[in-house]
Amino acid sequence: MITIHDVAAHAGVSAATVSRFLRGRRVRSSEAIQAAVDELGYWPSAAAQSLKSGRTHTIGVVVPDITNPYFAKVVKGMESVTRAESYRILLANSDESSEREDDVLADMVRRVDGLILAPATEQDWTPLNLRDADVPLVFIDRDLAGGERFDSVLVDNAGGGRQAAEHLLKLGHTRIAAISGPPDTTPGRRRREGFLEALAAGGADIAPEHDLVGDFREQSGYQLTLSLLSLPEPPTAVFTANNLMTLGALKALHDMRVDVPGQVSLIGFDDLDTGPLLRPPLTVIDRPMVEQGVLAMRLLLRRLDPQYVKDIPRRIVLGTKLIDRASTAQPLKPGGGAATPPRAGKTRSR
Repeated sequence: MITIHDVAAHAGVSAATVSRFLRGRRVRSSEAIQAAVDELGYWPSAAAQSLKSGRTHTIGVVVPDITNPYFAKVVKGMESVTRAESYRILLANSDESSEREDDVLADMVRRVDGLILAPATEQDWTPLNLRDADVPLVFIDRDLAGGERFDSVLVDNAGGGRQAAEHLLKLGHTRIAAISGPPDTTPGRRRREGFLEALAAGGADIAPEHDLVGDFREQSGYQLTLSLLSLPEPPTAVFTANNLMTLGALKALHDMRVDVPGQVSLIGFDDLDTGPLLRPPLTVIDRPMVEQGVLAMRLLLRRLDPQYVKDIPRRIVLGTKLIDRASTAQPLKPGGGAATPPRAGKTRSR
């Protein structure tokens, strides 16, 4: 590999002179150095290029759970934009922790031109400090107090929650449970609010023992579903507020040999590639995941353009849609569904 020292020796100058040339400074031997670069086929390192341009051509992306298929789709959308713009993505995981997020941002901010962030909680303060440091930032999936000062690409979480509740009410369910996400996150709070509002509007207020809060992880969905099934009167329908908790809930129902949707209907938020292939195929509230990533990256790259740096922040909210498959159905008995405790049985699809 040709190095800066090879270029210096070929041009008859010092490595320091070559370094100054690569940073865009005027040097006496600039023509000789350029000729050496051309003849040797020297490619400046990314670090040298960033010194010269003031840009790293790297975008930092921080997500709360790197194992969640939703964020994989979002990053795929981002990469479809950065490939055409010659930017790289530096991806980090906050693990749903504000403390971890603070550490990641502190390290990343020195190495990127801008950041796309899904905040760990709505009470995060570190992201707000980035504005004072003139670091372009776009929020995706989640918001925080004071977030209106930044560009953001969100989804209609409350609307999706309402769609789920209305679907179950339309099927005739009245004993309905919800496993929501953390209330200090935008999707955890807003999906629950929309779901409960729709239940109340339909005259089916949720029982306290059916209104549970998880942590957006599969094990949480599993354990909370087991607790619902152990109740004297288990629900006939369950709404899970993200894809991983939906998988956990489905596993719990299978392990307890509960017929889905015969005894318990299940509807989740966010589709999965395997959703149509599961037993039964999952009914879900879907959203345009890849498009979220595309829009977030376009907003950030636009913010990096000096022409738009002072533009009013843009807030994009995408819609959701119901995908009705086979994990939801009418309750077995009119007005209340299956009132008997879970029993062994084969999974049924409709």
